[in-house]
Amino acid sequence: MSNSQALPFERTLEVRDACLCLHTQRAARALARRFDEALRPLDLTNGQFSLLMSLNRAESPTLGSVAALLVMDRTTLTAALKPLERRKLLRVKVDKEDRRGRRLVITTAGRALLSKAYPIWRETHAATEKLLVGATADVLRGALRALS
Repeated sequence: MSNSQALPFERTLEVRDACLCLHTQRAARALARRFDEALRPLDLTNGQFSLLMSLNRAESPTLGSVAALLVMDRTTLTAALKPLERRKLLRVKVDKEDRRGRRLVITTAGRALLSKAYPIWRETHAATEKLLVGATADVLRGALRALS
């Protein structure tokens, strides 16, 4: 591309300042780092916490329902399950109603780890919400839900 066809630098500044995708990605990475650091003493990432929390229900969910909840494709979810399975925090079992399907079962060790992680998450979450300037967490959550 020749300089005569180059996009003006002002367009770069416009994207830097206005792009919702860029700002959301930056915020997501910063939030992930904050929660990863808080959960590190438990050898848990924020993604692993969310995954385990998604299993904390009366009936073991299907792989597909967890993938949909976490907005992950099944292949990515399957890869994310492996370290938690090795730690015996969850197990994957055949769905009794559909032998082709899989259900994700949180183990006793997984529930115990969640019980330790939840207060850390709650404290980190409260501190993070206090950082929001000029907006409430509920407004932000609603806007993010609308985008997803």
